[in-house]
Amino acid sequence: MNPVVGLDVAKGESQVQMFLDKKMPYKSSVKIKHTVGGLEELHSYLLDLERQTGLKPPVVLESTGHYHAPIVQFLEAREYIVIIVNPLVSYRAKSSSLRKTKTDVIDAYHLGELYYKEDLEPQKKRGIQLLNLRHLTRQHENMTGIMVQTKLQFQAVLDQVFPEYKGVFGDLYAEISLRTLQSYPTSELVLDAGVEEIAQFIDKHCKARSFNWTHERAEVLIVAAERNPFRSTLYQSLLVSLNMYIDLLQAYRQQLSTLEREIDQLAAQLEEYELIQSLPGVGEKIAATILSEIGEIERFNHPKKLVAFAGLDPSVFESGRFKGTKNHITKRGSARLRHMLYTAVRCSIRDSRKKKTTDETIARNKRLRAFYDLKREEGKPYKVAIIACANKLLHWIYAILKTKAPFQETI
Repeated sequence: MNPVVGLDVAKGESQVQMFLDKKMPYKSSVKIKHTVGGLEELHSYLLDLERQTGLKPPVVLESTGHYHAPIVQFLEAREYIVIIVNPLVSYRAKSSSLRKTKTDVIDAYHLGELYYKEDLEPQKKRGIQLLNLRHLTRQHENMTGIMVQTKLQFQAVLDQVFPEYKGVFGDLYAEISLRTLQSYPTSELVLDAGVEEIAQFIDKHCKARSFNWTHERAEVLIVAAERNPFRSTLYQSLLVSLNMYIDLLQAYRQQLSTLEREIDQLAAQLEEYELIQSLPGVGEKIAATILSEIGEIERFNHPKKLVAFAGLDPSVFESGRFKGTKNHITKRGSARLRHMLYTAVRCSIRDSRKKKTTDETIARNKRLRAFYDLKREEGKPYKVAIIACANKLLHWIYAILKTKAPFQETI
């Protein structure tokens, strides 16, 4: 006997199909809820199958984002082997049938059959720290995206109220800049207040600067107000929107600071965090995201498997005597990991100097820059060379995590 259980996971419920052996389904397929009662019901089915076969059955299910999390946690606590299948693998298996049908019952059945057809590896437990780090870095990425959209909407409103305000402060989104704009959102309010009142306001809310600097900013603001095409706004709704967006930007900044602090504290507890940062051009945020997306390096027994996980492996197309020459990367792995590697490469090959005195490029990562230059000399387009560098960088990361030794830059 070689029992297995196939689970088709959906939001809040799963379809269960048990097998005694290959092509030997056990009992009818049943549906269970993702509640305490439903999970206990699933456990009773597993115990029944175990009594029939004398073996503890593994459980096969698709990766479904976070929907499968309660089942995996429940089964791992009871020491069941859990096999989480990439949806692309299970879809390929389902597509082999001539009949085009899709139901939860059929999907659960196919997952059970897949266990006998494929050499599937059990899910290895990721450390709690790595999972927490992944959740935090993904939340930071989502929050950053929301903040970028809010900034665009804020600028659209500012262009209709006080377009000349841009440039008054070095950073439009600095706290003192937003505070000043919130208190003096129109040219009329700025001119009525005058230089001295505005200078005192800036000085009160920006203690780190000298009064001369605050006075200078106030004068620049007065000039901007005199130059502004809108003396006052006819639409009160624009002022309401402007004030709302400023409040949102300040709140988002505070939340991002909280997330960054939590990420730093959590990542600092991991030895690999410092090791990855030994790569020139890989900073704290990039290192934390890469580490959290890779998880436990023991899941990969070869660097090419890690490359495939990142979706950086080239697609291959051959048929008969035809062999494709323009092959794109598969992009079938972790998009976040791929994006961070792309960013890391660009940071690594960039000139490390603030001011250029010669035409010579002094890159942060000289080895990676030399490899990039080689690819460009071979005639490779910019993005092709960058992806080749990302592939090499990931091989280095694999070696660092496997050997637990820092990167050595010798060129």
